[in-house]
Amino acid sequence: MAATKPEPNSASEAELAWSPNSEAVREISVTLNALLADLFTLHLKTKNFHWHVYGPQFRDHHLMFAEQADQIFEAMDVIAARVRKVGGSTIRSIEHVLRLARLTGNDAETVSALDMLGELRRDNRKLAEFLRDAHLICTDYVDVASASILETLIDEAEKRVWFLAESMRST
Repeated sequence: MAATKPEPNSASEAELAWSPNSEAVREISVTLNALLADLFTLHLKTKNFHWHVYGPQFRDHHLMFAEQADQIFEAMDVIAARVRKVGGSTIRSIEHVLRLARLTGNDAETVSALDMLGELRRDNRKLAEFLRDAHLICTDYVDVASASILETLIDEAEKRVWFLAESMRST
C-alpha cells in the first residue's frame, strides 16, 4: 500500500527559502565584496578626517565625521554577513580591499574642513550609485534580503550626502 502524502499546513521549507544558484552566489558575492571594499575605504577616510579636522566649526565636523564613520562601519558588518549568508566569502586582507575598492583614500598631510566635506560628499554620492547598481543585480537574482539591506544603505548614504552638503553651505 502506497503511503499518502500528508496535506501541508503551510508552505514547505523549499518554497520559503531563497536558494541561489552558483552564478547568483558568485555575482552577488563579487558585487557585495566591492561594496565592502568601498565601505572600508570610506570608513577609514571618514575616520581620518574625524581625527584631523580643524577650524572654527571643529566640534560640529568632528562629531559628524565620527557619527558617519560609525554608521559606515556598521554597514560593513551587515554587508559582510550578507555575503556569507548567500554562500560567498568576504574580504580577507587590506590587499584585497585595495584590489576591489573603487573609492580612494586621502593621506594628505593637511586637508581643509571644506575640502574634507566636499570629498566625503562626492564619495558618499558615488557609494550611493554603487549601492543602486548592486541593488539591481540582487533584484535580478530575486535576492530580496540583500536588496532590502541595500535600500537602507542607499538611504543612509543619501542622508550623509545631504548633511555634508548642508555643512558645506555654512562653512
